[in-house]
Amino acid sequence: MSPRKPRFSGVIPPVVTPLTPDGEIDAASLERLVEFLIEAGVSGLFALGSSGEAVFLTDARRDKALEVVVRAAAGRLPVLAGCIETTTGRVIERAEIARKLGADAVVVTAPFYARIHPVEVDRHFRAVRAAVDLPLLAYDVPVSVHTKLTADLVLSLAADGVVDGLKDSSGDDVGFRQVVLRAAGLAGFSALTGHEVVVDAMMLAGADGAVPGLANVDPHGYVRLLRACADGRWADAKAEQDRLTRLFRIVEAASPATAGGSTRGVGAFKTALALRGVIGHAAVAAPMRELTAGEGRAVAAHLEEAGLL
Repeated sequence: MSPRKPRFSGVIPPVVTPLTPDGEIDAASLERLVEFLIEAGVSGLFALGSSGEAVFLTDARRDKALEVVVRAAAGRLPVLAGCIETTTGRVIERAEIARKLGADAVVVTAPFYARIHPVEVDRHFRAVRAAVDLPLLAYDVPVSVHTKLTADLVLSLAADGVVDGLKDSSGDDVGFRQVVLRAAGLAGFSALTGHEVVVDAMMLAGADGAVPGLANVDPHGYVRLLRACADGRWADAKAEQDRLTRLFRIVEAASPATAGGSTRGVGAFKTALALRGVIGHAAVAAPMRELTAGEGRAVAAHLEEAGLL
């Protein structure tokens, strides 16, 4: 475990955004999901991340989703708000809205669609931090934004007080470990892994917490996993991680012939939550599609194997 005293740690699920069949925010389901996660013992909530379909939602629906999460959390744990937008000015607008709606921190990617230089990525984060008085976590997700946040960049920004942590979904475990090691002297810095299936290894390497989409479906499992890591019960942690790794196969349920990665992940998580009775519908935002009945049966089989149905 890290010798730092990170501002954010533990299990911080990237909360899915339940929708009605006509695409509106299903506030009642979202409130139930927040209670389900808090009851499980999570340490924070990441609203409007990739699993929350942030880039698929209109501004009004993003505002509504964050408003519901903040209200339902009621100050019991921090709410981190994804401010995922193409360019700096648009991110600042989203961050200002997040602050007004009561978020405790913002999570920001590199700019995307625009063709950018590493110097411009650095300038982007510094401009957002200068404009919005909230803790800022850098979100490294090159599969979606097509820019990798290097360890040198993250650590330079952290040393200058620009970023307060990293949410790493890059798959670059070498780079993440470099950040963990070299951030040891940065008080308050939070190194969070976005992995679902190697959380135990990342915690052993010194991560402060995890932000796994699968924690929507089985938050209790991830809480048990991180408690085992904190206690040094690594065999118990491995056993829990192995169970969660088998459960993660729900993302294989949707046919790759007709569903991209976002549909396969978010669609599976929502289908599982609907099967568990936490949310009312498994609807996803266009152009994604809801899982078919047959794909839903495959998800149910994995839930049963994991002891969740």
